[in-house]
Amino acid sequence: MLPAGEGAPAPPPWHALPLPEVEARLGTGPHGLPAAEAASRLARFGPNELEPAPPTPWYITLLRQFRSPVIYILLAAALVTLVLRDVVDAAVIAAVLLLNASIGFTQERRAERSVRALMSLVAPRARVLRDGHEREIEGRDVVPGDLVLLESGMRVPADIRLVQVTGLVIDQSLLTGESEGVARHADPVDEAAPIADRACMAYSGSIVVRGRGRGYAVATGMATELGAIAGSIREQATPQTPLQERMERFARTIGVIVALGALVSFLLGVAVGESPSQMFKVAVALAVAVVPEGLPVVFTVALALGVRRMARRNAIIRKLPAVETLGSTTVIGTDKTGTLTENRMTVRELWTPGGARPLPPPGPGAAPIDLTPPERLLLIAGVMTNEADAFLAGDVYETSGDPTEAALLLAAIAAGMEPAELRAAPVLLDIPFESERQYSTSCRDFEGAPTWFVKGAPERLLERSTAMLTPSGPVPLDREAVLAAAHELASRGHRVLAMAYRALEAPPGPDDHPEGLVFLGLQAMMDPPRPGVREAIAGCRDAGIRVVMITGDHAATASAIAAELGIAPPGAPVLPGPEVDRLSDDDLRERLRETAVVARAAPEHKLRVVQALRADGHVVAVTGDGVNDAPALRAADIGVAMGRSGTDVAREAADMVLADDNFVTIYAAVEEGRVTFENVRKVTFFLVSNGAVLLVVILAAVLFQWPLPMVAAQLLWLNLVTSGIQDLALAFEPGEKDVLKFPPRRRSDGIISPLLWERTVVAGIPRLIGTLALFRWELDHGASLESAQTVALTTMVLFQAFHLGNVRSERQSAFTRSPFLNPFLLIGTIAALSLHVAALYLPPTQFVLRVEPLSFEAWWRMIAVASTILLAVEAHKLWVRRFGPVYRLFVRRAAVSSTA
Repeated sequence: MLPAGEGAPAPPPWHALPLPEVEARLGTGPHGLPAAEAASRLARFGPNELEPAPPTPWYITLLRQFRSPVIYILLAAALVTLVLRDVVDAAVIAAVLLLNASIGFTQERRAERSVRALMSLVAPRARVLRDGHEREIEGRDVVPGDLVLLESGMRVPADIRLVQVTGLVIDQSLLTGESEGVARHADPVDEAAPIADRACMAYSGSIVVRGRGRGYAVATGMATELGAIAGSIREQATPQTPLQERMERFARTIGVIVALGALVSFLLGVAVGESPSQMFKVAVALAVAVVPEGLPVVFTVALALGVRRMARRNAIIRKLPAVETLGSTTVIGTDKTGTLTENRMTVRELWTPGGARPLPPPGPGAAPIDLTPPERLLLIAGVMTNEADAFLAGDVYETSGDPTEAALLLAAIAAGMEPAELRAAPVLLDIPFESERQYSTSCRDFEGAPTWFVKGAPERLLERSTAMLTPSGPVPLDREAVLAAAHELASRGHRVLAMAYRALEAPPGPDDHPEGLVFLGLQAMMDPPRPGVREAIAGCRDAGIRVVMITGDHAATASAIAAELGIAPPGAPVLPGPEVDRLSDDDLRERLRETAVVARAAPEHKLRVVQALRADGHVVAVTGDGVNDAPALRAADIGVAMGRSGTDVAREAADMVLADDNFVTIYAAVEEGRVTFENVRKVTFFLVSNGAVLLVVILAAVLFQWPLPMVAAQLLWLNLVTSGIQDLALAFEPGEKDVLKFPPRRRSDGIISPLLWERTVVAGIPRLIGTLALFRWELDHGASLESAQTVALTTMVLFQAFHLGNVRSERQSAFTRSPFLNPFLLIGTIAALSLHVAALYLPPTQFVLRVEPLSFEAWWRMIAVASTILLAVEAHKLWVRRFGPVYRLFVRRAAVSSTA
């Protein structure tokens, strides 16, 4: 765009200007720009291409792996152990941190490389007039003021103010979400018209469906509507995922508990006579033992496994935390065209004066339909006035050309006709579609006579018809009946085309137009829903997830599809995009609580809807494939882009890309997201319950003025070795069958639920009593302190092994889940126990850990005591299952929400 002078009022937008003013502002004319001026403007405005978002430097991606409060706690623990010159423990913690960072770094870099293709939307070639001569140039060389020539099949290279059109129809679905091509004209439109209604403009990235046109490039590169959207994506901050929010709250809680526990144990120990140096080492060891240092690695592994499982189900994750976000999603805001629907028009119903008939989809080997004469001629008329093509590719029909005309061909094929045979009839005269006429016609030598075949808007064909064809023959035209049928079909979201014909005695002249037609009927078409989408939406509803359609299509079309898919009941209110502009933030949130369809939505409307839903406390996923979806994709908790039909701008903005463009895949990804979070929760519960009981055992022994049940090295062994193997294996736990039968987690819910905090106490009581009781037993029966500490340590190891059975399911009994469902966990448990047994009997580890071999009787006592944790937790699970509804209601009302 050529800018106005500094301080001058902003001129009217290009679509509102008459052509002379457009030419004056651009400094151009009907012969295009001189070559020298074009070169000057190219240097001034730069190439006609989108500026790529700079790649994230590798060191930023690496440092991002350390941005976690849990990581901060581990770094502090490593520094303390280094100050105490405990190099081995510091090295172990450092290894944990580096392993976690390397996994996350590798995954994020791989995902970023796989989706960086932002530049591919710019047209590679363009045809322009320069110095009065037509030239083909690189699309990047188009400049403001160039007179650009458009023809069928071209991608529009810049934002263009049209000056001349001939049957020009533009597919601008990537900008507006409209499923149908839109006719263009050269007359200015209202200054306040939204993008979808600026019929005198052709925007960069849109596609010419049919016809020809020419116009002046008014904006190029980042100054285009496409560029503005791409720029707004980069300005849009990416919100924290629910998992990241929960991790921060959890880490703060753990940090406070660790600091207080270590301080209290140190002060109590000194108060009862222990040496300060010894108690300081114990306090540090206890802090390291209580901090779940294995948690970051297990988090990363669990999320990476979720990425891999989702990839097998055609969902590609770009950043690890996004894996879990879908499992927390409460609202999915979905585009219609290409996401819920197939992005191709299909004739769904035929109407003739003899009645209506639904039409099945075409397919190889489909049985011919018994057609009435009006129905047969109705379908033939749609084939004869048609420039599209359809051909069989494997088991499906592929089409080329205008989607509406392709739908008419497929309708004839569905009825058992062969369009190629019909169109072999010689053409006597063709009159192409013009927006002023609103019809097209072809005169053919059909069945031995010149015959007009006409298709177009019902009102226009009725003006040229004098009769209509019924199964029993022609009858006088009933205009009101036809219009009523057309209105009824349109109210259900169909696009309606009328067909008529007339047999002539002689071929028409070149200036003749069809008159005295016999009206045949209507063909009603719609972009059909994708297979399985209705079931997926029902599944989302059962999982407590609300689906909201946000589309650029008209309200009637959006409402019809929403009703067909079960998003909203028939006749439910629709929120128009322009109304979104007029509503306050509070009013918009209120409307969205009652409305599941937003129609005629521009990019700014979709973005504001997402922001309103998030402000209302929802975890929002947004799906989309067009450039118009990109700002909302970035602003949502998780943006889901289409991999096949989606634009690169949308993929760049999204957190997840669907390789098959199928909404059904989102439902599968929700399941995987919930499984991933459940595994993260299981690991967290396992580690926290282990660390909490260690803290209480040490504090209790200090209060009782007993010797310490475990020394610092034993605490670290228990936490870093025996727990470290098993918690990693928990990340491989398969999902439970009822994972989608529960509502989504609230944003305020912690990683550990109130029920699991309660179960931490239930599981901790037998561990506390059992460990201290066996420790005291050994001391009272003459065992050495090292032997008693070995018993206490081994009892805790066995408690952990039994506790794994409890952790595998929050609701199901441990005895109903086969150990072979997760072979990694079975092998990990055996490996952890084997390592510990070996440590008891090998001299080097005996010296480091200060342990002794145990007697056979001691082993039996420890196994018997450790198994009590299964009985305690099984009793708790039974209680919750039996009194579940009342119990959960009581807990939800009476308990304070978890802060972690």
